[in-house]
Amino acid sequence: MEFNEVIEKRRSIRKYKDTPVPREYILKVLEAARLAPSAANRQPWHFVVVQDAEMRGKLAGRQSWAAKAPVMIVGLADADASPGWCHNDLGIAFEHLVLAATDLGLGTCWMGQTRRDAEIKELLCIPETLGVVALTPLGVPDESPGPKARKPLYQIVSWEEYGKN
Repeated sequence: MEFNEVIEKRRSIRKYKDTPVPREYILKVLEAARLAPSAANRQPWHFVVVQDAEMRGKLAGRQSWAAKAPVMIVGLADADASPGWCHNDLGIAFEHLVLAATDLGLGTCWMGQTRRDAEIKELLCIPETLGVVALTPLGVPDESPGPKARKPLYQIVSWEEYGKN
């Protein structure tokens, strides 16, 4: 796909087919995340790939629809490596990941999980130094949601100072 097409097609997917995701595709989305820029090139992230159905169910919690995807990816930020920027950097890497998934015809849904940090850390044996920032299911979509309305540029952009169009 062309880059703009990837951006336009990216949707939050909440229904997945039970089709396995080839390891090659999982590696491609992780490679896209790995190549993301980060402050001072610290790369303060780590990703946990979970394919076990029981563990996916635990990670999904009340969002049980997410457990139906054959893969769950957990995005972790390392505050020791980059105290002021780790969350921003993980966000950039995670967005690279979801855009790469879209390009491969896979679905994702960014799920912020900071309120479940301790629970998820315990489930996946994550060290205290890493923070749980986001999870995404990864799989073949079983739905095709249309685009959502977006504000026009004039409502979200100012020139030279706030409020000037």
